[in-house]
Amino acid sequence: MAHNGRLLMESSREIFEKYHIDEEVGFALPNPLEELPPPYDEWISIAKNLPELIDKNELRKKVDQLKIHSIDALRDHKSQRLAHLALGYITMAYVWNQGDGDVRKVLPENIAVPYCKLSDKLGLPPILVYADCVLANWKKKDPSGPMTYENMDILFWFPGGDCSKGFFLVSLLVEIAAASAIKVIPDLFRAVKNEDRNTMQKALRYIASCLHQARKEFEQINEYVDPSTFFNVLRIYLSGWKGNSQLPEGLKYEGFWNTPKAFAGGSAAQSSIFQCFDVLLGIQQSSGDVPSESAARFLQEMRNYMPPAHQEFLLSLESGPSVREFVLSKGDDELQEDYNECVKAMVSLRNYHLQMVTKYIVIPSNQQENKGTGGTSVMTFLRSVRGTTKNFLLRDN
Repeated sequence: MAHNGRLLMESSREIFEKYHIDEEVGFALPNPLEELPPPYDEWISIAKNLPELIDKNELRKKVDQLKIHSIDALRDHKSQRLAHLALGYITMAYVWNQGDGDVRKVLPENIAVPYCKLSDKLGLPPILVYADCVLANWKKKDPSGPMTYENMDILFWFPGGDCSKGFFLVSLLVEIAAASAIKVIPDLFRAVKNEDRNTMQKALRYIASCLHQARKEFEQINEYVDPSTFFNVLRIYLSGWKGNSQLPEGLKYEGFWNTPKAFAGGSAAQSSIFQCFDVLLGIQQSSGDVPSESAARFLQEMRNYMPPAHQEFLLSLESGPSVREFVLSKGDDELQEDYNECVKAMVSLRNYHLQMVTKYIVIPSNQQENKGTGGTSVMTFLRSVRGTTKNFLLRDN
């Protein structure tokens, strides 16, 4: 077993700081900014009024009139993340406009140049990613109140009424519930090193309870997101330009690259939290058959859409001690059962995700070819990931 000495030595507080993880909200950006100073307030103003500008067919004109702004005055991380979120919304709206097939294949220089420069600085691609629309797109209504749907809102909206809010906030609440378990990772690794069965058991039980809570949060999607609006409206604005027949070569970022570039749209595969538990539990998505190889490749590619600090965190976990091998080596039924509870909780989340994709994409698509916003054939991908996860349950010999 390759042991990552650093992770073994570090406390959860040190890990949180080093890898930009927050104790309360996990991989989400804590307390995102809502406003930017001039001249960047122009971007915020357009992003805040997207549905109205699109409805009046004035969005593209408004964007074309923007001056090109240097990003040099965006010095702190939160300002940069807010600008990346706003420019991501504006870019999706500029490309897809009213969602009726009138697609732009060139992003004008006045948006493309600052967006690409900012993306380089943040280590993110110049397209709206999960780290933008879910992790950095939220606020509390009452700052001292709880992190609940009723007390939260999003910063920017797409057409489709409350569909954006429902989809992004429920995704965030799932993320936060699961991320509560990150703080026990040092305990897990120390338990392996010290052969400490009790600490291992306690940590595994805590992880399972957090994953069960995440599944519970996920169920709120039925209450807040309408399938028809999601499929016919919001999904269009989350679509990327990789493997998309409407932009077969990708999008041209004028003034930055000479050739079009292809990027996948935002999707849950870009969330670090579930890849984190795959790594931690030793669930390897590549198991030799074609669907699992393809799913594993896609998940690996999606890491490029995560903030670099979170990519680093996943890498550090991969070189940590193996929880699975430790549990297997003990030959302890109770410990194996606790490990299996965690794997079953991951299977349950993935089962539910499949059910929701059926409800929100497959049924409304009415037998059209169904691609997720990330550009994969979504059911094949999710079935493969769920099946591979199931294969990692420890079975009695």
